[in-house]
Amino acid sequence: MQAVRRSPYDHEIVRLAVPALGALAAEPLYVLADTAIVGHLGTRPLAGLAVAGIVLTAAFAICNFLAYSTTAAVSRQVGAGNRRAAAELGVDGLWLALCVGFALTALGVVLAPAIADAMGASRAVHPYAVTYFRISILGAAPLLLTLAAAGYLRGMQDTRTTLVVAVVSNVINVALELFFISVLDLGIAGSAWGTVIAQFVAAAAYLTVVRRVVRADGASARPQLAGIRANAKVGSRLVVRTASLIVALLTATAIASRIGDHAVAAHQIALQVLLFLALSLDALAIAGQAMIGRFLGAAAVVDARGAARRLVELGVVVGVLFGLAIAATRPWLADIFTDDPQVRALALDLLWFVAALQPLAAVVFVLDGVLIGAGDAGYLAGAMLVATIGVYVPAAIAVNASDAGLRWLWGALALWLAARFVGVVSRFRTSRWSIVGAVRPD
Repeated sequence: MQAVRRSPYDHEIVRLAVPALGALAAEPLYVLADTAIVGHLGTRPLAGLAVAGIVLTAAFAICNFLAYSTTAAVSRQVGAGNRRAAAELGVDGLWLALCVGFALTALGVVLAPAIADAMGASRAVHPYAVTYFRISILGAAPLLLTLAAAGYLRGMQDTRTTLVVAVVSNVINVALELFFISVLDLGIAGSAWGTVIAQFVAAAAYLTVVRRVVRADGASARPQLAGIRANAKVGSRLVVRTASLIVALLTATAIASRIGDHAVAAHQIALQVLLFLALSLDALAIAGQAMIGRFLGAAAVVDARGAARRLVELGVVVGVLFGLAIAATRPWLADIFTDDPQVRALALDLLWFVAALQPLAAVVFVLDGVLIGAGDAGYLAGAMLVATIGVYVPAAIAVNASDAGLRWLWGALALWLAARFVGVVSRFRTSRWSIVGAVRPD
């Protein structure tokens, strides 16, 4: 088979993607661990986590531009041989992350009750959602610092450090959550505090590593307004792309909340498994971001396109394997997250959707990484808007209006993913994304 033959890009893909896989798979374990631990506190705490968790996931996902734009810009400078310029771009990303993080914390603490209301939390679930959200948002600044720092290191072609930090911080998170809930009996608040403390530890570790690298390259650690503006400009396009993605996730959870507490709890389980696999597949996308940016920075268009094709081939293989694994382990996965028989039955049903979508999702996520690495953020923003506003939103509105249930809701999510597939594949087949140079022109 073509997808399993050897390729000259395999060694570099493996070198970047394998550590990235570990790091990316570890990142959603913050919420997966919360879901598994809180799920055994009862259906209402789990539903509260579902409501607060999806909003937190949305807010932090929008801020992924801090990693993605930094990786693309830094890798181009590395390809062009400008390591000092690459380091200063990384520093500017950290300063931007700090500002955005403080703003998110201030807004989140004040707006937590209104957010729970907007997400359709029932009267019984509302206090759990507010408690979890208000504590968890305190970790916004350190979490965004880790995003920016990880983006810088990936652009420098280093994914091993991100793996080490992610694993250690997640071990700390799980240990603290178990201690706070099982020993101190803090309930859902203990789950949130364990995550926040782990996020501060991760941020401190990243800042230590980045400071050493920046000094070695002779770069300044002071903020440069021009660099921050450039980062924010590219990031704003990625925000549009990611915000469109978040609209789909938020509305899906809001619709599930209105179906019922058991429905939203099952939706939370399936959605978190889907997001876990998405970030795992993003290991290839991260490798794509780093490699494509470096090749285009060095004006090696043939290598950029060859590496991208290989990444897609590998993505399809991994997606099929993930789908088969989910199909085979559905009962075990449901038992991890809930003891409620109604929630379990609904979750088992939704996990079929998760399994079936994996091959399609793999191509979408890999080509997202390729186009982000190429700096083609403007196109990605437009394509995501079309998929979300033009395809998903009408389907979701129809599901909500007709009370069609969870299966039809996940059918709408499948249509949205298919529309994204058409958008990224259409762009990749052209040469408009493969523009060379240390800085991609607007």
